[in-house]
Amino acid sequence: MKFGVVVFPGSNCDQDCVDALRDVVQQPVTTLWHEETSLKGCEAIVLPGGFSYGDYLRTGAIARFSPIMKSVSAFAHQGGLVIGICNGFQILLEAGLLPGAMLNNTGLRFICKFVTLRVERTDTPFTNRFQPGQVVRMPIAHNEGRYTVEAKLLPTIKKQVVFRYCDDDGRLIESANPNGSTDFIAGITNARGNVMGLMPHPERASEEILGSADGRLIFESMIEAYANA
Repeated sequence: MKFGVVVFPGSNCDQDCVDALRDVVQQPVTTLWHEETSLKGCEAIVLPGGFSYGDYLRTGAIARFSPIMKSVSAFAHQGGLVIGICNGFQILLEAGLLPGAMLNNTGLRFICKFVTLRVERTDTPFTNRFQPGQVVRMPIAHNEGRYTVEAKLLPTIKKQVVFRYCDDDGRLIESANPNGSTDFIAGITNARGNVMGLMPHPERASEEILGSADGRLIFESMIEAYANA
């Protein structure tokens, strides 16, 4: 399965993603510069974390206009697998490929630490290697990661939630919600299920030496889904 990692000016997790995909799950991977329009035959696209265009206006607001995003959008609408991590998640929201928006963290501080997440769905191309209700650990590093969505849309998107912030026992309590996200949402798919965004970084939790290997299961899920398609 060939992965493509999009690189925007200001991306800083692109090589982390490349290393995890190439060296840990051992798949072919190439980088895709934001000014390109070809996806180079990739079978899955990764929008990595970082600070695309500096994020001075609003996170992801400029990156959504990059030439390659038209190709990514077309790929997603054709059913291709697309994952957005942290800043990549914010770009997918700005591009309208996922529902909702991001606000500054509650407390208005940048947060960088490991968090615990509860797996809400295992029937998606991104989570089929997890167990239902499994509690996993991945790091976050963001200032604008408070997921929000219009109240009238929340009942509709509940079934699209794949990860929620939780405590070590899987309980949804306020102290376990690091940024104040609506309904503890840490990761969500589109209605079709082939596009996912999440604020935690799976590439930084792909090997035990990094403190957790739980994130690797997301990439392995994508590989399995593609193999079984």
